[in-house]
Amino acid sequence: MSSESRAAKAAKIRQTLAAEGEAVAANTKGFNEGRYESVGGLDDYEGLKERARAIKEDAIERLPELIEQVRASVEANGGTVYLADDAADANRYIAEVVADRDADTLVKSKSMTTEEIEVNDHLEARGTDVWETDLGEFVLQVADEAPSHIVAPAIHKSREGIAELFNAHFEPDEPLETAEELTQFAREYLGERIEEAEVGMTGANFVAADTGTLALVTSEGNARKTVQATDTHVAVAGVEKLVPNLRDLHPFVELIGRSGTGQDITSYISLFSPPGESPTVEFDGEATLSEQDANREFHLVLLDNGRMAMREDDQLRETLYCIRCSACANSCANFQQVGGHAFGGETYSGGIATGWEAGVHGEDSASEFNDLCTGCSRCVNQCPVKIDIPWINTVVRDRLNREGAPSEFEFLVDGLSPDAEPSGLDIQKRFFGNFGTLAKLGSATAPLSNWLASADPSRRLLERFVGIDSRRELPSFERETLVEWFADRGPRVGPEAADREAVLYPDVYTNHIQTERGKAAVRTLEALGVRVRVTEAPESGRAPLSQGMVATADELASETYAALAEHVDAGRDVVVIEPSDLAMFHREYERLLPEAAHERLADASYEVMEYVYGLLENGAPGDALAGGDGERVAYHSHCQQRTLGLAGHTEAVLEALDYDVLTSDVECCGMAGSFGYKSEYYDLSRAVGEDLGEQFREPDARDRTVVASGTSCLEQLDSLLSRPSRHPVQLVDPGR
Repeated sequence: MSSESRAAKAAKIRQTLAAEGEAVAANTKGFNEGRYESVGGLDDYEGLKERARAIKEDAIERLPELIEQVRASVEANGGTVYLADDAADANRYIAEVVADRDADTLVKSKSMTTEEIEVNDHLEARGTDVWETDLGEFVLQVADEAPSHIVAPAIHKSREGIAELFNAHFEPDEPLETAEELTQFAREYLGERIEEAEVGMTGANFVAADTGTLALVTSEGNARKTVQATDTHVAVAGVEKLVPNLRDLHPFVELIGRSGTGQDITSYISLFSPPGESPTVEFDGEATLSEQDANREFHLVLLDNGRMAMREDDQLRETLYCIRCSACANSCANFQQVGGHAFGGETYSGGIATGWEAGVHGEDSASEFNDLCTGCSRCVNQCPVKIDIPWINTVVRDRLNREGAPSEFEFLVDGLSPDAEPSGLDIQKRFFGNFGTLAKLGSATAPLSNWLASADPSRRLLERFVGIDSRRELPSFERETLVEWFADRGPRVGPEAADREAVLYPDVYTNHIQTERGKAAVRTLEALGVRVRVTEAPESGRAPLSQGMVATADELASETYAALAEHVDAGRDVVVIEPSDLAMFHREYERLLPEAAHERLADASYEVMEYVYGLLENGAPGDALAGGDGERVAYHSHCQQRTLGLAGHTEAVLEALDYDVLTSDVECCGMAGSFGYKSEYYDLSRAVGEDLGEQFREPDARDRTVVASGTSCLEQLDSLLSRPSRHPVQLVDPGR
């Protein structure tokens, strides 16, 4: 990416932050908090997710069979099923249905699939008036804007902005101001459009193959009106919406509202087995079974548009399990700031958008926003069907890398990546993906390397050609690495005195930059009776994986496992300081290593404070560690530490050692490894981090010692606050 492209992207993000950020943040965070509360009331949340996942896996596996089954079910009920190859095929068929009914007006309920095929534009070009009856979609239709959210399309709009829009467009007798006035106006206006419409169009959240039943989950009653007030119903659904039978709807009904908007159940759950003998609304009288029922038509348009190819793609297949709930978007710190107009493609937005855009529009459609997924993995636990969304984003990033043209000044880092990576890989990705190599060079030449990197001419060159924002302070390399320090020092607990034996994994930052936290970890573990080893080991592969360099990450995963396997074989525990590296061992190595190797390493590896907690729980002497004596601490845990369910161990250890701990409820610091260094994303990174900065500047936190578990968190906090932050193991270090 050229410096001009980076500047343009940074400008777009700043503009989106300013214009839409406040409304998007308020709404998405509200949805996310509501989801936490709602799923907390479920007796078996994880069990429901497992059932939903299993149903989707089975449905996608048997998809051709289910398509034929639903065709038979719908046709037996008097309806028609059309399997559309692509958007053009679907639009042609729908236009023919509308023409056959001699329809002047078509009304629609909300449907992302119809957004995908751009059916509105197609029909309007042929003279049909098309009206969105969902309030949010209606607002966007009037504004001539695209949705910015899968579930709440106008989430970026404020009440004041909508009032201004309606007053300018419709020129009502009295200006509209309140939410009630705006809603009432839209209801009356759209009621007239529904009354005059001949055709109603809906999507479908789910389609039961055994009965042909459509399930529509909505917060408004417009979908029912759209169906019942017209004598022709066209439902458009991706083939992935099929589930085997009606009973399969149960876990999805329990999960979709909670996951999307935090509602225990949405306002309307409508089940249609059309065409049936349902009453047609008579606006001048009661609803009756009129003569229209004899002519009532139903058309189910099942859309392929790349989905069957996704089904055959081992890396994109999981995307088809998506139920379009938006939990991934609502829980994503970057999306919470900019919404889908920045974090989205032609149709879809949020974390799962990369998979959808790559599958239905082509991988290039994901290129502009793919890097906004930082791989933090927060969305994985929130997804009701347990899709590994960060992995899908990484795979598409890797494919996009392989389509890239040669970058400017590539010779500067030529040869740092394995030959398996494309020669045209963007220089910025090559730089950050090979940070382990650069760190070795930085330590070997320190302090000269630190002076050179911080000099103004170097910073200007790094910003122009690599895209490293000059406002971000660079890390400072230590001449003596942690491995070298330990080799000179040696272990202080002999084999005969050791209760346990562990190898401390020397991640890149701990080994070359934050060596003090590594030394603190060694002293802490030794004080608890652990015989510690610190040996050379490759970097985990986290850095290249974050840049979409899957081949490099795969190679490093194998090398790391080979280096640690001898310790695991010897019964030693693997203790990891950096949560993102532990997450590699526990999560991503499942994709990169043979199953047995992944399981062995995952079972033997622990986060350092989790390990300390376990030792104390099993009788290790807590008084051997540094006590807090009531010291006030403000603590922030790392995203992947939270995903792994390990954040509470640090808090428990500190409190047990008499620290007064205030734990941040802000879920993301915004740094996300290399993300916060990149000039195109610096402003977004800071905007995300500001929530954390504000909390730690509050009266009860401003005089506390700032503690954070991850490298990224420490770097961001140091830039946000006037006081330095520390890793929690440095507080309990008996040698502090």
